[in-house]
Amino acid sequence: MGGCRALAIVAALATLGNGPVDDELRVSAIPDEGSPELARKFAPLGAYLGKALGMKVTYIPAPDYSATVEWLAARKIDLVWYGGFTFVQARRRTGNAIPLVQREEDAKFHTKIIVPAASKARSLADLKGGTFAFGSISSTSGHLMPRYFLMKNGIDPEKDFAKVAFSGAHDSTVRWIEAGKVDAGAVNESVLQKLLEENKVNPSKIRVLWTTPNYVDYNWTVRGDLDPKLIERLRDAFLALDPAVPEQRAILELQRTKRFVRTAASNYDGIAEAAKAARLIRDSR
Repeated sequence: MGGCRALAIVAALATLGNGPVDDELRVSAIPDEGSPELARKFAPLGAYLGKALGMKVTYIPAPDYSATVEWLAARKIDLVWYGGFTFVQARRRTGNAIPLVQREEDAKFHTKIIVPAASKARSLADLKGGTFAFGSISSTSGHLMPRYFLMKNGIDPEKDFAKVAFSGAHDSTVRWIEAGKVDAGAVNESVLQKLLEENKVNPSKIRVLWTTPNYVDYNWTVRGDLDPKLIERLRDAFLALDPAVPEQRAILELQRTKRFVRTAASNYDGIAEAAKAARLIRDSR
């Protein structure tokens, strides 16, 4: 990470006291994984963006999902990695947040409902009366969409589970299941696959019980009042990432995708409607 001149990993929140800076791009991300992992994933992307834009790129770790929404509204960050639900919240809060690009996979995303391997559950109905873990309360794949689909399948989490807990992050949910701390949990399919590929979870201790239908999820979002020319240059930089170029392929692999594609605010209307149905927001602006 030391060789990435364009990138500054900033832990001190004092950085957020500054207003917009013309030659600096301030970036954050929802903490859907541990902070060290998010910083590791962003380092080469930040260096690439800094070179492409000719700007200093500063990464600012967020303590929770809601902080990224407030920071964007207060113009303390310029670019942020959001899940679909957090984008909806940011759009409602700011009125002009712009979803820039999404990974190709994010147009058809899924949540996995997982259980300990020894669980006797063979259907969602079998989970009634047990304990259940979501990720962060603001997570799309770790809370909103699994809650929505559970309700569509006749399960009201607060009424039908003995206890509902929030692990705070997808990797934590997986570890809770692996340790038998809860009877079932909802996890981002991409994070689960990564943990399995990196041997960070014992596949003999967990089992996928159910997979949700498709939904739209993550995107990179920018402040709506950024210079339109900078927004286009930023979008073009993401779209130009080429898996045929070794250094850029490494960036894409860390982002768990083969390419980024354009997206639009209207793509997340379904997320807003799901949030209404799940009683997590009151309306959809």
